[in-house]
Amino acid sequence: MGRDRYLILVAGGSGTRMGGKLPKQFVELGGKSVLHHTLARFVSAVPDIRVITVLPDAFRQLWTDYCYTHNVICSQKLVSGGITRFHSVKNALEKVPPGALVAVHDGVRPLVSQEMIRRLFDDAGTFQAVVPVVPVVDTLKVLKSGKDAGGHPVLVPVPGEKADRSRLFAAQTPQIFWSEILKEAYTQPYSTDFTDDASVVESSGVEIRYPEGEKYNIKLTTPDDMLMAAAMLK
Repeated sequence: MGRDRYLILVAGGSGTRMGGKLPKQFVELGGKSVLHHTLARFVSAVPDIRVITVLPDAFRQLWTDYCYTHNVICSQKLVSGGITRFHSVKNALEKVPPGALVAVHDGVRPLVSQEMIRRLFDDAGTFQAVVPVVPVVDTLKVLKSGKDAGGHPVLVPVPGEKADRSRLFAAQTPQIFWSEILKEAYTQPYSTDFTDDASVVESSGVEIRYPEGEKYNIKLTTPDDMLMAAAMLK
């Protein structure tokens, strides 16, 4: 018998760096919020998926009302976001049983394809930790803070250090794990080194499989990202 499949949809941020009144997960693109687009990708790819949505307390009612007025047909358990992403995911894991597959995905990555979602879940049927990655294509510089001749702050090269681009990859979500592995990893004390779920699991000694991600599965961060997403979602 296969493992039940869960989604922890991380949308606990309350920042408004986009410049608007709402956090970016609630900004509308083409008549739907970013979070709605993201949720719809998973429900379409895995119709029986069980969804746990992590939200800021101040916006839980907004999302509840949105789901009602926009006819979002998906049963969800709503969980309060924590002070960091680590604490948000830890809160959500309380709703996930052992023996399941659990995908953790950023609510502001609405361009993930259904094909990729299904592929990663297939991989997770065999491997206990699956994290998609894409190669870094930009030229990278190793720099540090310094000052110019006039005493003004500048970035300066670090002597003798070079970034080997061929060995660098960017991690994406969804990151999918056997739930007992992820729940055990999250019993560790919080560390600032825990920037995603893969870093939490790696620190507990679990081997991770790194399949190829998708170029356009980006995390929406800037207004330009929103414009690109709007064009692609059309």
